[in-house]
Amino acid sequence: MMNKKEFVEMIAAYSEANGPSGFEHEVSEIAIHQTGDYGEVSRDTMQNVYVRRRGNTGNRLRVQLDAHLDEVGLIVQSIRSTGMLGVLPLGSWVPGNIPAHLFRVRTRDGSWIRAITTSKPPHYLSEAERNQGVTMEQIELDIGASSKQEAEELFGIDVAAPVVPDVSCSYDEPHDLLLGKAFDCRLGCAAMTETMKRLDGLELQVDVVAAYSVQEEIGGRGAVVTARQIDADLAIVFEGTPADDNFAPADQSQTALGKGPMLRHMDRSMVTHAGFQRYTLALARELGIPVQEAVRSGGGTNAGLIHTQGVGIPSIVIGVPVRYIHTHYGWAKLGDVESAVLLATALLKSFDATAVERLIY
Repeated sequence: MMNKKEFVEMIAAYSEANGPSGFEHEVSEIAIHQTGDYGEVSRDTMQNVYVRRRGNTGNRLRVQLDAHLDEVGLIVQSIRSTGMLGVLPLGSWVPGNIPAHLFRVRTRDGSWIRAITTSKPPHYLSEAERNQGVTMEQIELDIGASSKQEAEELFGIDVAAPVVPDVSCSYDEPHDLLLGKAFDCRLGCAAMTETMKRLDGLELQVDVVAAYSVQEEIGGRGAVVTARQIDADLAIVFEGTPADDNFAPADQSQTALGKGPMLRHMDRSMVTHAGFQRYTLALARELGIPVQEAVRSGGGTNAGLIHTQGVGIPSIVIGVPVRYIHTHYGWAKLGDVESAVLLATALLKSFDATAVERLIY
């Protein structure tokens, strides 16, 4: 059973960690700490973390679990004469969501300092500026420096310093609401960790390897490496997936908070393996685990890369709905994370040597 206090604390640790694409070391350390008791842990040069479940034999059907460590962030492109920092996005942002927010910037000695994304006060805006949207080129970071020399020498800022939102994670228990940053995909990381925890000591008929992958937000580069290294027969990908219940009509919403994880039939990166998807939906119905189904025209996950590796790896995505992903703040329901864990755990307990044949046909 879930220990709610420990589960929330783990989610908060993942959420608050600094780890934009290409700079995931801090988050990978948390993954190692959280999952290290449940199997053999290794980390490659990209910072992908592998946990080979205790009890694996090496000669059975192999299932890869995946969740990506990285979050959307920024990277310092230039240090201006004014002391402002020019930035580029790491991952996909809507530029208008960035100004007038707090961020953290990593300094030369590895510490993180606060910065404000600049926005011109309304008193100084021209009519044209009032009517046009913000572009990425207009956004700068203000660390409080007044010159390039100050930024470099007093604040310790270098070009290519990583930047992340400065947000704490909290849990509103009466409403079962999580609030925080980087829920894409730190909720997936937490769900995968909890799945490995609940499987510990159980007798399974398949081998399980959990991969905490890097650089998903800039093209899924880590997942290509992990899929090749693990060479799995099946894959289950955990995600923090964009909710639509706050803007879509009720009869069109497919990813609502509080209605369970979302199982996508299609997105821009993959048409989900029909047999695996049917099997998963049937198991969820049998066990009374709430799930939602979605057909998406956009978006993509690591499953889009994993399922094309080797001779093909049937893959599904278990997505925890999150409002406002790829911004500073997200809402999510702890119950949806729990349902994702229950579903993944049930799938792994149900698999045997014939699983691939049964799913394909």
